[in-house]
Amino acid sequence: MKNIFKIAVLFIAFGSMISCQDDNKPNYQYMPNMYESVGYETYGKYEVFPEGYEALKPAEGSVMRGWLPYDYENTIEGKASAKANLKNPLPYTEENYVKGNELYNIYCGICHGVKGDGKGTLAKREKILGVPAYNDAGRAITEGSVYHVMYYGINSMGSYASQMTEDELWMVDHYVMGLKDALDGKPERAFTAAEIIEEMTEGKIDTDLNEGAVDAIPGPESEPMNAAGNEH
Repeated sequence: MKNIFKIAVLFIAFGSMISCQDDNKPNYQYMPNMYESVGYETYGKYEVFPEGYEALKPAEGSVMRGWLPYDYENTIEGKASAKANLKNPLPYTEENYVKGNELYNIYCGICHGVKGDGKGTLAKREKILGVPAYNDAGRAITEGSVYHVMYYGINSMGSYASQMTEDELWMVDHYVMGLKDALDGKPERAFTAAEIIEEMTEGKIDTDLNEGAVDAIPGPESEPMNAAGNEH
């Protein structure tokens, strides 16, 4: 009888130990802060941080990974300099054109219109007034001026530097200049040949892709929206 009692006690003790076990967490944590960090709410106030807030300002002089400095200031002189000197560093490829088209439809078309004629949905509803066409002679936009305005914003148009990367801004730049050419009645620009791009990437040749001084392949023929704004 005593043996049965002892065996029953052992089973109960063993069962209690098993029932309290958690395979995903140690049973004993002698230093729990080493295992589970304190969770701070974003923008929450905590005395442990230097300025009293969890979200600290970036260290002075630090830059975001992949970010490149923009050398033109947000001034009249800076815009004029960008307009005259700044060139699109991205090759005019089908991939960049299609991506520029997609981004344009997301950020720009609602005001500037799918053809770049200043007749977007908001302009038609008179929610925003005075949206110019891309071929407006008074503005005479260039690759540099388009990028500068997208980067800093102008008048009622805000900056898009936080919504798009530098490369994405330049993709939209390509598409906008294509819309301008279409409004001016110019022929569609030819895409840059892939082999030329590869050679330039490898440093074998030093050719300005923006001046059309390289061989090219046929232009956009299968885009959702071509440079003239016509749907396929």
